[in-house]
Order: sequence, then C-alpha cells, then structure tokens
Amino acid sequence: MYAFEIVAERKIIEAMERGEFDNNPLAGKPLPPDGLDNVSPELRMAMKIMKNAGIVPEEITLKKEISSINELLRICAADEDKVKLRIKLNEKQLRYNMLMEKRTGKVFLPEYHEKIMEKLGQS
Repeated sequence: MYAFEIVAERKIIEAMERGEFDNNPLAGKPLPPDGLDNVSPELRMAMKIMKNAGIVPEEITLKKEISSINELLRICAADEDKVKLRIKLNEKQLRYNMLMEKRTGKVFLPEYHEKIMEKLGQS
C-alpha cells in the first residue's frame, strides 16, 4: 500500500470510530450516478477529476456542438445555410469519431472504415 492510502485508510477508520458516518442518509444505498457510465474504467477517475475542476472534455463539447448544429439544421430554411451547417456538422462528427476511436480503440462508422480500407487495398 502507498503512504497516502495508509493515511486515508487511517483517517476513515478514525472517523468511523467517532461515529461521523452513523447518520449518513445515503448509508446502504448505491451512490448517485456520476454520468460516467460510458467511460472506460481506466479513464473514469481522470474524467471525474476534470469534471470536479470544471474542465469539459473535448468529446463532450463536440457532442453539444453536434446537437446544436442538428437543431439549427432542423429549423434552417435557406439551402445555402444548410449546406454550410452540414459541412460544419460533418467536421464536428468526424473529429468526435476520431477522438472516440482513439480513446476506445473501437472504429466508429465501421461501414466507412471498411470502404476506406478497401480503397487503400488493406481489406
């Protein structure tokens, strides 16, 4: 065990002996969801620290931007504006897919991956 783990464990035991956890309304209940269910276990703690520090991961920002662009596309009337929005949407979606592929090792949009690999002669 690392020194900080020993110190933390000792502090928890001392608090338990003083009865500091006796009136906890969450005792025996599952922890409230932290919104990190889809995050891999290796990244979960880092994401939690970032969330607590108010830092938003790029993929979250991209998802919000993608959602906003989709909403703009839904209400947009001008064809010229729709074309620009679709280009912007494709860029954001591609960046998001690349980030997720890098983080998870999974290929997003596998049908496109297969086509690209065929063109490259690596199927």
